[in-house]
Amino acid sequence: MADIPLPPTSSLDVRDLRVVLALATAGTTAKAAARLHLTQPAVSRALLGAEEKLATRLFDRTPRGLVPTAAGRQLIEGASRLLVELGDLERGVRAPEPAPTRLRLVCGCYTAYHWLPSTLLSLRQSLPGLEVRLAVEHTRDPIPALEAGDIDMALVTTSTVPRERLETRTLFTDEIVFVLAAGHPLARKKTLTRADLQAHPLLTSPTPPREDVWFVSRVFGRERPTLRVERLPLTEAILDMARAGLGIGMLSEWIIGPHLRDGTLVTRRLGSGPLVRTWRLAYRRQVEAPALRLAAVLEGLAPKRIAGS
Repeated sequence: MADIPLPPTSSLDVRDLRVVLALATAGTTAKAAARLHLTQPAVSRALLGAEEKLATRLFDRTPRGLVPTAAGRQLIEGASRLLVELGDLERGVRAPEPAPTRLRLVCGCYTAYHWLPSTLLSLRQSLPGLEVRLAVEHTRDPIPALEAGDIDMALVTTSTVPRERLETRTLFTDEIVFVLAAGHPLARKKTLTRADLQAHPLLTSPTPPREDVWFVSRVFGRERPTLRVERLPLTEAILDMARAGLGIGMLSEWIIGPHLRDGTLVTRRLGSGPLVRTWRLAYRRQVEAPALRLAAVLEGLAPKRIAGS
């Protein structure tokens, strides 16, 4: 057998990576210790040890818990892939090729269905032992379906996930932007205000109730404004009504990009700041291994946020 060159040595080991991922998910050393079945001092020492090995800080200590630094986020992203690949390698060595694992997946927001089907085609090559079926009938209320075992995984944004029964994995972010006809009076403004949103109809898809609560809370705080909301099942209908000047469309940045090329539509953000959502993969503990494999691939295949977001 030809000589196999040894890879460069690494200061970190698998235990370090698991501790960092547990801290990123749990947010505190106490919660991470419970997930890892270790004591809190042991987790604290392990984190300090990893930071000393890398000579860099991985988490900022804040009153709300641990927040990954830029170096920490980079390590978390790479560690996820490495541990999944290591697990796949171990299973492949230990046992013959298993039968494909079949999982049922739903998206808690209709915007994801614009990119997920094509992503699933890529998954067939990246994860040959995993078959994923979309269960669109549970889109409006995926968490009860997860708890009942009707589905195995759900891509969610603002849904509350009961941690005592389900697990979650943070994946990526997107931003909700406002779409206007190029000739709309508000198109002359660089940013929109809360008063602008109250003065014009808002055009959106049939969003889950938690999404509505998140939007009102993020934009209006504790106020309970009177909003005129038109819910349209098709993205094309939202865009056509916005193009006709009949309201302000609210869509994910992922969707609107290709529709701006002809100049009939423009996007605007709120002056108070971007409406960024965090996407998570919620799953039943019984499917944790394939769910983590899927999460690792989705992190790389999902659409990226547009420049300036």
